Amino acid sequence: MNKKQLFDHIKSKKSFLCVGLDPDLKKIPKHLLETEDPIFEFNKAIIDATLPYAIAYKPNIAFYESLGIHGWQALKKTIEYIPKEVFTIADAKRGDIGNTSYKYAETFFKKMSFDAITLSPYMGQDSIIPFLDYKDKWAILLASTSNIGALDFQELMIENSGGQKVYQKVIEISSQWGSDQNLMYVVGATRVSTLNHIRKIIPDHFLLIPGIGAQGGDLDVVCKYAMNNSGGLIINSARNIIYANNTVDFAHHAGLAAAQLQAQMAAAIIKYEKW
Repeated sequence: MNKKQLFDHIKSKKSFLCVGLDPDLKKIPKHLLETEDPIFEFNKAIIDATLPYAIAYKPNIAFYESLGIHGWQALKKTIEYIPKEVFTIADAKRGDIGNTSYKYAETFFKKMSFDAITLSPYMGQDSIIPFLDYKDKWAILLASTSNIGALDFQELMIENSGGQKVYQKVIEISSQWGSDQNLMYVVGATRVSTLNHIRKIIPDHFLLIPGIGAQGGDLDVVCKYAMNNSGGLIINSARNIIYANNTVDFAHHAGLAAAQLQAQMAAAIIKYEKW
């Protein structure tokens, strides 16, 4: 999916919503455990209920590969079930070099047909380039994350840099490897103070923003500082939607939670008049 197609989908739904498909067998409704493929049945119901409001889905690969072959099969069925016009992100956080990186790209872009994959840029340019060789596919690089450990490295000041922090340098350098047509960045919703700095470095790139809701991120503030003239945002919500309810009506409640977020996004689009 190219940038224009993604933006057109955002405009048509008045939504930046990405639903995180992170199914945990210990948390999904118990009646699904009696089915042949509980993970796929859970995902299918969530997708059906949230599709009117979501422009993207993001399976966290750990929840699938931890289940072995059955998890990978459920993941493949899930991706095949999602309509082609909806953006799909493999939240895999891969990061390696050489043939390994090419094989990761082949796995998620060619075999699994994802539109995008999250990556760690720590090993540098040659760990990212294999993913940029695919037309209309996206590399989403970790930049400024919401976890406590982010302070260990990302926020460190670089000596003799004029006050530049590590995450800023990562974005500045890595943005030259591709363009706003194939590179996005992960920025945690609770890192609001970084959004202005990031937008000065990459005003036109999309940002994937987790942390709204359960992690305390403020949707309106994120839209105010991170939205741009081509949308510029994919806002992920997982737990608040997929685990909104644990009864047989779980999908209905997931749909209500997604609708509520989409309504807030539509209001922010009007409020900040970016496009």
